[in-house]
Amino acid sequence: MVLSKAVSESSSDMSVHSTFASRYVRASLPRYRMPENSIPKEAAYQIINDELMLDGNPRLNLASFVTTWMEPECDKLIMAAINKNYVDMDEYPVTTDLQNRCVNMIAHLFNAPLGESETAVGVGTVGSSEAIMLAGLAFKRRWQNKRRAEGKPFDKPNIVTGANVQVCWEKFARYFEVELREVKLRDGYYVMDPEQAVAMVDENTICVAAILGSTLNGEFEDVKLLNDLLESRNAETGWATPIHVDAASGGFIAPFLYPDLEWDFRLPLVKSINVSGHKYGLVYAGIGWCVWRNKEDLPDELIFHINYLGADQPTFTLNFSKGSSQVIAQYYQLIRHGFEGYRNIMENCHENAMVLKEGLERTGRFRIVSKDHGVPLVAFSLKDRTRHDEFEISDMLRRFGWIVPAYTMPPDAEHVTVLRVVIREEFSRTLAERLVLDIEKVMYQLDALPSKLPPPPLPPAVLAKKKSELETQRSVTEAWKKFVLAKKTNGVC
Repeated sequence: MVLSKAVSESSSDMSVHSTFASRYVRASLPRYRMPENSIPKEAAYQIINDELMLDGNPRLNLASFVTTWMEPECDKLIMAAINKNYVDMDEYPVTTDLQNRCVNMIAHLFNAPLGESETAVGVGTVGSSEAIMLAGLAFKRRWQNKRRAEGKPFDKPNIVTGANVQVCWEKFARYFEVELREVKLRDGYYVMDPEQAVAMVDENTICVAAILGSTLNGEFEDVKLLNDLLESRNAETGWATPIHVDAASGGFIAPFLYPDLEWDFRLPLVKSINVSGHKYGLVYAGIGWCVWRNKEDLPDELIFHINYLGADQPTFTLNFSKGSSQVIAQYYQLIRHGFEGYRNIMENCHENAMVLKEGLERTGRFRIVSKDHGVPLVAFSLKDRTRHDEFEISDMLRRFGWIVPAYTMPPDAEHVTVLRVVIREEFSRTLAERLVLDIEKVMYQLDALPSKLPPPPLPPAVLAKKKSELETQRSVTEAWKKFVLAKKTNGVC
């Protein structure tokens, strides 16, 4: 959620005006209070529609990983289910069954060790943030139960991640009182170093979180190396520190583009995985998934059972009511595309990312920060920042309709600033080529403008040199003054 402000800085007054809506209502509407009287539905629609026109175009929002286009047939299914409450399992048993089918499909996609008739353990969420909260709670409770049974303190849990994690991990640590231990980044290495991560692990570590698709540059962390190092550490210490894989961005990419990459339940220490259906799962915003290796990895005491909706219903979520549309849309995409379709889409995204990358390289102005192996995105920074920076490029691209974010890297790589373009299904090769042309136009325009950046400080040696030159000039001036004064004194008036 976004914390609201009582008064917008851009607001000229406290009322809402609409020229077209004045056909139906002449009085202005208060911005931050409910109006006293009703207005016609046409007026309400027109007022809101007029304001929304000032939003950016979602298709040109290259900052977001979230899906912004789906097929019309899926849109129809979404609208048909818009009034179904996902949590009413007894009233909507087919919707519940569709969710269970999605969980099992995703678990098999991630190579969960399931028997022929065994049901996967997982849950649909409103996104990966909720999924991560649930996975973290399961790790914390299992660690507490184990420590309690051993008669050891269980009041200081910690979790190890890279400094490149998404903010939801920081939220989990703060909300649920878990110490967050972050592996700092370094120049040229913008993901968690597995060796440094394992070195931070102790007996109070509830899990190590690995990122399959960093938000910063799309890179996959080396989960296989992390698993091997952690297995050795566990064998030495007698601990049983597990791994959670945050596959929010990469979970629907790796199985199709990199099937031989070991990052999932093929690794014995991976106990749970989250993935965002609304990213490369190809569904509109509002759906995520969390799957566990087996039932033992999800403590029973975290699952609630309610019957006031008509039947016994198990629930393990942070919220309760939510729409069913996104669950249905996810099932549509899974059966509509199948493995072949998802592979084709991800290959297209990767190819378009390479088109954009090569176009940027041809300009000679940018350094590519992202990797070819990972989420299909292009992160890049200026080679020469003496006159202008990435934030100016981001700002000027908005004039062409593009939303391209600029940001600084986390500690200890804060001195690196990058621009990032996320390649989604609906971002075509034509758009990639057009974006390169518009970036070149922006660079040409910036070159013609005076620099907004302060000049870099001069080295001490240069300053010392300039100081000595100034002193020399002053001494020469003083000598000439003395010479002129002597002439005036000795001369005849």
